[in-house]
Amino acid sequence: MSKPVLVVLAAGMGSRYGGLKQMDSVGGHGQSIIDYSIYDARRAGFEKVIFVIKHALEADFKALVGARISRGIEVQYAFQELDDLPAGYAVPVGRKKPWGTTHAVLAARDIIDGPFAVINSDDYYGPEAFRVMYDYLSTHADQPGLYDYAMVGYRLGNTVTEYGSVARGVCEVDGGGCLREVVERTCIEKDGDDARFSTDGGTTWIPLSGDTPVSMNFWGFQKSFLSEAQTRFPGFLDQCLRENPEKGEFFLPLVVSALLSEGKARVRVLHSADKWFGVTYQADKPSVVQALREKTEQGLYPENLWGV
Repeated sequence: MSKPVLVVLAAGMGSRYGGLKQMDSVGGHGQSIIDYSIYDARRAGFEKVIFVIKHALEADFKALVGARISRGIEVQYAFQELDDLPAGYAVPVGRKKPWGTTHAVLAARDIIDGPFAVINSDDYYGPEAFRVMYDYLSTHADQPGLYDYAMVGYRLGNTVTEYGSVARGVCEVDGGGCLREVVERTCIEKDGDDARFSTDGGTTWIPLSGDTPVSMNFWGFQKSFLSEAQTRFPGFLDQCLRENPEKGEFFLPLVVSALLSEGKARVRVLHSADKWFGVTYQADKPSVVQALREKTEQGLYPENLWGV
């Protein structure tokens, strides 16, 4: 069985944040959130990371991030580009937005040869999340007629920001600890200790408990997921080109939900006591910097992660 690898989705430009947040320093020695995630992944057992980026970012990304991180872990690159489409499809006029997280994972399809975890570049997940995911992927495999995947779940109240709306995969978990359904909500706001979401641009709001489990895009898949995603991509494109050609996205939860509804996959929900945090907006950055400084002072991380 191949050792699990880590796939980091880093092609987004961070439009709400206002820059290349995956390159923005939040720690000493130029360290970004990616550095802390990769450090946690390496000590959990991951030995290779695949960064999914855009060709336009390649030189800057390798200089600002890859050269430093490659001192501690094997690094490979895959490139998410708008024109990476099935035969017979073309980029619609006016489309500039990437095709979404599933399309980003598919960008690495030729260099993933076994189980793999997927994370965002701009989220801090904590050491325990990487430990439980590596352990799961190292000890589980697809069964005859059933794919065996995993997801790290977080408490919604610990993942919202004071500074605007966020997108989250809202999860329903069955009594056996497996994911029953995940629904992508693209407009969630903090509401006291809880939250609320809107499906009509903020005209109306629906309350959500702060204890609701959500996906922060930390998934664990077998290689089978790539075949399923590639098979389903044309169907997504057909609908997207009819309904929302400039902005429609092929989200990972869309594929996961389809596989669950068809009875083709089981997704174990793994839990981490670590608090998630991230930089969705520029105003989030000071609290992230402070939190990482405190974790470093407590001895969770060395001051200089990679010795450079």
